[in-house]
Amino acid sequence: MSELLLSAQHLTKRFGGLAAVNDVSVDLYRDRIHAVIGPNGAGKSTLTNLLSGDLPPTAGSIRLNGEETAGHAPESISRMGLGRSYQKTNIFLPFTVWDNVRLAAQSRERHSPWNPLHWVSSARGLTRVNERCERAIELAGLTQRTHTVAATISHGEQRQLEIAMTLATEPTVLLLDEPLAGMGQAEAESMVALLQRLKKDHAMMLVEHDMDAVFALADQLTVMVNGQVIASGSPVEVRNDPLVQAAYLGEEH
Repeated sequence: MSELLLSAQHLTKRFGGLAAVNDVSVDLYRDRIHAVIGPNGAGKSTLTNLLSGDLPPTAGSIRLNGEETAGHAPESISRMGLGRSYQKTNIFLPFTVWDNVRLAAQSRERHSPWNPLHWVSSARGLTRVNERCERAIELAGLTQRTHTVAATISHGEQRQLEIAMTLATEPTVLLLDEPLAGMGQAEAESMVALLQRLKKDHAMMLVEHDMDAVFALADQLTVMVNGQVIASGSPVEVRNDPLVQAAYLGEEH
């Protein structure tokens, strides 16, 4: 049986009188991709922000690798083993692929506050950082772009770079917010292949509008509408759910 790495129970997030997320529960297991789908405004990104700590929940609990995340800042939750990508690509465009990923890997190094010399030491000497960086670039399929400036690579490769930066922090759980957004068919196929490669070592939650990719990747589907879950189950179960067909997929599905 797959290992449970993140469990969110009865999450609610209210903004005044509006419940953007209302009593939502999600379990994420290693070697399984859990896709969250729904129309715009369904609460998918808010749910992701709750899991990553970017927003505090109004109610509910989140346990990551067995530890409650309530009260922890996003950077602390990241160090606990959670990595995420955003709808809008977040990379350093003037830097090379290597330098982008090395910065992410370097964020996991612990330095003594009593040793000021680490501020002026060369990053090239950080063996563990460089090893994590090289591994993340290879996993993301960007080895041939290692020394290329990020601004000059394609949109799809920039999305791969963002995932490589996430992988460099060695997460156990990945939250991916629309990783295929804006991609052509070839780039989308490359991203699907990447996510399939990453699956065995991570628990993954995927928020995505590309239904072909969702049904190709997902082991579990949760459908949200107006902040609430209207269906959850296997892709076949969700595809055949009349509530989902009426509210989201459309009767033709």
